Amino acid sequence: MQSTQQDAVYMARAIMLAKRGRYTTDPNPRVGCVLVREGTVIGEGWHAKAGQGHAEVEALKTVADARGATAYVTLEPCSHHGKTPPCCDALIQAGVSRVVAAMQDPNPLVAGRGLEKLKAAGIEVSCGVLEQDARALNPGFVKRMAENRPFVRSKLAMSLDGRTAMASGESKWITSAEARVDVHKLRAQSSAILTGINTVLADDPALNARLDDEVVQPIRVVLDSHLRMPVTARMASLPGRSLILTCSQDEKRWQPLLQAGFEVYGLAGRRERLDLNNVLDFLAEQQVNEVLVEAGAILNGALLAENRVDEWIVYMAPCVLGDQGRGLFTVPGMRHMSDKKNFHLRDVRQVGPDLKFTLTSR
Repeated sequence: MQSTQQDAVYMARAIMLAKRGRYTTDPNPRVGCVLVREGTVIGEGWHAKAGQGHAEVEALKTVADARGATAYVTLEPCSHHGKTPPCCDALIQAGVSRVVAAMQDPNPLVAGRGLEKLKAAGIEVSCGVLEQDARALNPGFVKRMAENRPFVRSKLAMSLDGRTAMASGESKWITSAEARVDVHKLRAQSSAILTGINTVLADDPALNARLDDEVVQPIRVVLDSHLRMPVTARMASLPGRSLILTCSQDEKRWQPLLQAGFEVYGLAGRRERLDLNNVLDFLAEQQVNEVLVEAGAILNGALLAENRVDEWIVYMAPCVLGDQGRGLFTVPGMRHMSDKKNFHLRDVRQVGPDLKFTLTSR
């Protein structure tokens, strides 16, 4: 096997290891590391949780002697002191002879400094092996570091005739149990779940991830311009953070919600509604990497109109709800074919009896 082929094989293994932290590393990136010497894997590790050892350190713990080894890492080793010491120093002290990184760290605190530090210590360095696969591990972290915005993913469920609920609002359940399990996986890998107040008033959702795997529960975020949130909402009593974002200055409405356990934040609005720009800026400040939107036609329509969604996940069930049912989007002003919104279909697969579409806006 040529060296380039070997590098790809070992990096693919490191990427698989990184995926083990899919539900737990937030707000840190998912990273995996493989140590190889003379064609044999001698150590492996991955980052499991923020505040715990990074992938390189965890891999080094599994070997007594890493001298002369090649370290395959899905993200450039860090060179700065955070909650843990720099991984560059650990690799240098361990005596590895070569480091292969899938991609440069987009974090401005690192951004190539780790690779340069390794080179200065006499270690051979390569970067860019399976880079696209490594980027796909951490779309939110990469976007937040590069653009100071989270990666936004919206989940929708519909019937064959494009309806999300009956005219009465009844919607449980359009899709299958298998699709609902898949949604909980989407929730688990998200930093935050975003919804609108109308969805809360209609469904009183929990907005948590219910899986057998270990999960760092996502932050629950409700857009509530006029503070209509009931203090008895189910999410207030659940573990973890429940945030209300509002443009209301009515302090009398704030206090009962704060006492109920909500965090309430006032953001500048536009035409008496929350400005989505300000919402996304705020979430980035909260170190939110990936946002999962679970909302109705009004919020999804606003996100679509402003092109704020990076990825749309649509589950389509083999059923019909009729022409009086509710649609996916509320987008006023679309009267001509030239006004239509086009999507790029990236993936389609079957989940139980349903179809799952993954799309991006064109």
